[in-house]
Amino acid sequence: MRSPSEIKRVIEGRLRSYLSRDRTGIRREVLRLFVKNQSITIAEIVSELQKQFSVTFHAIASMVGIIASRIGILRATRKTDGVNSYELKEKYVDIVTGIVGVV
Repeated sequence: MRSPSEIKRVIEGRLRSYLSRDRTGIRREVLRLFVKNQSITIAEIVSELQKQFSVTFHAIASMVGIIASRIGILRATRKTDGVNSYELKEKYVDIVTGIVGVV
């Protein structure tokens, strides 16, 4: 079984690797939105990103799915209206903040 510090190192490595392939800055901006907002839906992320980037709902949904499942830093909850809401797990806020730098 891995220690908490070892898990954080693994998560940080995955996150840095994920962001190393970010040519447009969209991935970094999505992570900033998770740090800034307590809880956010994909539709809210898309509306924020469309101010700066040309993005589709499906592309962002895929991106959030990868961050949630492969990197493992998001928690998903289903609201009563059936819409999923995502939030950054508390124990990873410091790692994400350190990597993406929130303005």
